[in-house]
Parts: sequence; structure tokens; C-alpha cells
Amino acid sequence: MDWGSLYELIGGVNRHSTSIGKIWLSVLFIFRVMILVVAAESVWGDEQSDFTCNTLQPGCKNVCYDHHFPVSHIRLWSLQLIFVATPALLVALHVAYLRNEEKKQMQKKGNCDGKDLEELKVRKFRIRGTLWWTYTSSILFRVLFEAAFMYLFYFMYSGFHMPRLVQCSNWPCPNVVDCFISRPTEKTVFTIFMIIVSGICMVLNVVELCFLIAQAALRRSKKQHSNGYLNHTSGKEEKQNIMNEKQEQ
Repeated sequence: MDWGSLYELIGGVNRHSTSIGKIWLSVLFIFRVMILVVAAESVWGDEQSDFTCNTLQPGCKNVCYDHHFPVSHIRLWSLQLIFVATPALLVALHVAYLRNEEKKQMQKKGNCDGKDLEELKVRKFRIRGTLWWTYTSSILFRVLFEAAFMYLFYFMYSGFHMPRLVQCSNWPCPNVVDCFISRPTEKTVFTIFMIIVSGICMVLNVVELCFLIAQAALRRSKKQHSNGYLNHTSGKEEKQNIMNEKQEQ
């Protein structure tokens, strides 16, 4: 999987995000993608080959492994990262649409030269209006995907602890078979670490979502206050003009 391309894609979107969003991206790629690529794959690389059962019955070992590990930890984490990073595409498409609309406006005005186009490519779009809705929706999807995968992980593996011994009695095993997992302690440490980092990413997403909502509410309050002040000022001026007209009569 080309994680570098994914980083470039999300990094481009992250240019328009908040400071909390930039922290989330750093945590995502440093403590999740890097750990997954550098360490976790070597830890789980022998998970099926070193899965040992106390029977020589053909097919029993494979059936037991599939029963206790229906999806590989590595593949499940990779799928989780893809789903968590995918909502950024919504923001990327919206930013591209806004940039294209602004380019059309510049072309209509006749001031669309090379320098203006270069400035437009690197311009940061503020999270307001329709872009605010797209950005907050993407964060909400991140939180939902994180929570769903954490629950799925807990449900599939009955917790986050890697047992030393598992038992299986599925066909074609002749009876209850004991199977042993290689390096269970090391795998438990990595599992708990990945779950903790996933939780940190969820917290960052929730904090950023609350920040955006509070920021939008503050802007709305200021706008209403400003409109109220202008209406009050115009009303006073109108009353003063009426009084002046009466005095002149």
C-alpha cells in the first residue's frame, strides 16, 4: 500500500484545516502508519506459520486459526486507516470545486495571469460557509469509523488481550485441540498501543469538532450583534431626522 500518496493527499487538505487537524494528521501517520509499517508487520508476520496446534490432523490448524483470527490484525488496522482517511477526500473535492469557481471568476474579470493562478493554487481556504459543513461532516465520519472499528476489533477478538492458548473443536479436528500463539505478550503490547492511539485520534477529532461548532456559533453571535447595532443606530438616526423636520416646521 502506498502510504506516501495517502499522506500527500491528506497533507494537501490539512493545509486548510485547524491546528487541531494538523496535530491529528501527525498522530495518524507517526504513531499509527509508521508503527504499522515499521514494527507491526514484523511482529505479526509469523502469526499463521507459528500458530501451533497439538494435532497432526490435516486442515485442523487452518480451521482453528480462521476461527480465532477471522481477519488479520494488520489487514484490519490497514482497513481502519483507509476508512478514517477517506473522509478527507470530501474536503479535497470541495476545495478543488471552490478553487475552480474562483478561477472562473478571475477569468471573467480578465485578471487571470500566471501569477494569480499560482497564488490561487497555494491559497488557504477558510473553513466557513459550505466548506464548514463539508469539513465538520468529514470529522464526524472519522469519529464514527474509529468507534466502529474499535468495537469491531473488540467483538471479533473478544477483547484486546492476546491469549497464549486457544482451543478449537471445529471439523476436521478430531476433538478439542489446544493451539498456541507465538509471541502473545509482544502482540498484546502492540494491540493496546494501537487502540490507545486510535482513542487519542478520536479525542482530537471530537475536540476539533467542538472547536469548529463553537467558532461558528461565535461568528453567528457577532454577526447578529453587529446587525442589531446597525439597526439600532439607523433607528436613532431616523428619529433624529424626524425631530429635526418638526423643529424646522
